Amino acid sequence: MVFKRYSIVVADRTSGAVRRFTLSLRPVAVGVVSALLLTVLVVVGLRQSTAAAMAELARANARLHVENASYREATGELSSQIASLQGALDDLGARAAVDPAANLAMERLPAVVRSRAMGGGGDTAFSAAIAGAVAPDNPFGVLREILGAIANRLDTVRSGVERRQALAAATPSIWPVAGWLSSAYGTRRDPFTGSADFHPGLDISADHGEPVHATADGVVSSAGQNGAYGNLVVIDHSYGIITRYGHLSRFTVSGGQRVRRGDVIGHVGSTGRSTSPHLHYEILTNGTLTNPLKLLARP
Repeated sequence: MVFKRYSIVVADRTSGAVRRFTLSLRPVAVGVVSALLLTVLVVVGLRQSTAAAMAELARANARLHVENASYREATGELSSQIASLQGALDDLGARAAVDPAANLAMERLPAVVRSRAMGGGGDTAFSAAIAGAVAPDNPFGVLREILGAIANRLDTVRSGVERRQALAAATPSIWPVAGWLSSAYGTRRDPFTGSADFHPGLDISADHGEPVHATADGVVSSAGQNGAYGNLVVIDHSYGIITRYGHLSRFTVSGGQRVRRGDVIGHVGSTGRSTSPHLHYEILTNGTLTNPLKLLARP
């Protein structure tokens, strides 16, 4: 194919100079076609690039939806755990309170009795769980492990609070009868023989028939006549703590009966080896006689 050639003449009117430019149609056509092809390629490339970018954005958006759903679920679980822990803390705070008199008496119990009641334990498992929660790439997992460790620790604390409350309830801490102390614990002059002897408890003088109260929660071991004690009630408070109430005129409880601190178990009398109406009161801890005044609040 033969391409035509064209001439362009440019004349300068002032100087009369003439310039001639010759153009071939072929290079012009090639240039125009090349420019059009380049434009088309650029447009196609841009469209493909835009489509790829949009597809990637769609995939990223889908991943974000999944992650957001996962975060919302994890946040909901953590919120529930935190609310549960807060409730447990409030419950422990309310239950941890112990009557001051019972708390003082409990602290004066022999160490072996407190140890038997409270048991052992430590923070080893809790510390290990906290130390092991070190995965920075999964903060929700770390928080979940920490909250789980705290929950386990709260269970341990709750168990300790329950044992402490049980021991406080089982610790004799109130006066068994309203009266006056006529004979203390320890060496005294025997009222019958006049010679020195050991008195294993307290004699609390009171009017005949006055109600006698259990000084702590427990189970009545026996209620019956017992030699010099006369009518005697024995209460087992667990943890090696036992109380005895002697010289009663009558009983209001029987063997095997569960009683709580303050319950009436009998009435003041003068049965057995006695010179006048009074209550003979004893405490044994771990099989050993204990001065009741160490545990009793002031009347």
